[in-house]
Amino acid sequence: MANIVVMPKLGLTMTEGVIAKWYKNVGDRVEKGETLFEVTTDKLTNEIESEYSGVVLKLCAEEGDSISCTDPVAYIGEAGEQIKGTGITADEDINDEEKIIEVEKSETAVKTKREKGSYVLASPLAKKMAREKGYDLGHIEGTGPNGRIVAKDVESYTTGKNVKLSPTAAKIAKEFDVDVEALYQGERLMKSDILDSMKPTETSKSEIEILNVDAAQVEETMKLTPMRKTIASRMSESWSTSPRVTYNKAIDTSAMKELRSKIGPTLKDSSIKLTFNHILMKVCAKVLMEMPTINASLSGDTLILHPHANIGLAVGLDSGLLVPNVKNCDIKSLSQIAVETERCIAAARDGKLTMDDLVGGTFTITNLGAYGVSTFSPIINQPELAILGVGAIADTPVVVNGEIVIRPMMNLSLTADHRIIDGLLAAKFLKRITEYLENPYMLLV
Repeated sequence: MANIVVMPKLGLTMTEGVIAKWYKNVGDRVEKGETLFEVTTDKLTNEIESEYSGVVLKLCAEEGDSISCTDPVAYIGEAGEQIKGTGITADEDINDEEKIIEVEKSETAVKTKREKGSYVLASPLAKKMAREKGYDLGHIEGTGPNGRIVAKDVESYTTGKNVKLSPTAAKIAKEFDVDVEALYQGERLMKSDILDSMKPTETSKSEIEILNVDAAQVEETMKLTPMRKTIASRMSESWSTSPRVTYNKAIDTSAMKELRSKIGPTLKDSSIKLTFNHILMKVCAKVLMEMPTINASLSGDTLILHPHANIGLAVGLDSGLLVPNVKNCDIKSLSQIAVETERCIAAARDGKLTMDDLVGGTFTITNLGAYGVSTFSPIINQPELAILGVGAIADTPVVVNGEIVIRPMMNLSLTADHRIIDGLLAAKFLKRITEYLENPYMLLV
């Protein structure tokens, strides 16, 4: 019997995954242990190896589709073999929701008649494109798995003259049943072309005016990615779980700059550039060991004190935010922290982080200084108890020994869980961090 390949559950919190890439097509031979597809979750991108050897009989999803964990994504067996549990063979459609009655083909289009209310199998992107172009999905032939209509099918579909319309023009033409083929002269039809062609007998002036206003405000929808949905869920959880307070303190970064300029060139890995983030991570780890109740997490009525400081650094991506953490920063050298941090950042941007990189954090640093943000209130990364926000460095007039001087000042914003970290402890933490950052040679003591 054919074997079912399902969407794997790659973590305790994973509920769905996105098919990022298929390495095999229907009819291809695949061996056990060979990479079959690539899946993207809310945090990671993983290559999934086949658990079976055989021929790919069916692909139940296309690239870009989001599939729930344990749902089928493919069937592997021998050519012509019956697909287990369906009673059909590889050359038959496994989706019994799509009931095709009759197919009429012409030179310009393939029109598929379906029973009223029957399901049209199409990808979300294909549906969006068809809606914008004013196409009826029931008239488009699908070339994807199981006859699924994919984006390229909509792109290549023609209505007779290969009419090109703007999304707004397509919307109006569809609503008022305008013959776009009669209007088409080779140039893309715009909203004004459709409105100008509509006679008073077809629609009233007031209707055209209303439509003209509405058409200019066509709304688009975008489905949240698994990563963005997870971020939304966890931020809501953090907001409702931790009674938080943010404490702000300005520090003089003159000594940090001097330290970086002197120590940076001595790093063992000359390709790594020492940054303020690396110094902050080392300093925070040092202070967290001095104040262990901050390097902790709360589980029910039990406070768990962690033996080492695993410092997470928030990494912003186009798709969302990841927080890989560097383990044991309290016992690692500044050079080791720098190398490991840059590895995590590169892996995050390339989608190559491991689960170990993402779990086990005890404290997080998030730096928006590069974007000119001076101060902000970061949200705690559960189940941690605090997070440190770092602002931009700006030359600022300050009073030193009774004189006004210009110093490079930076704001630190500590958001702390007030269930465990009260104002006094938070203030002591910031004070101690300031002492180290304004005199980083204390790290050598």
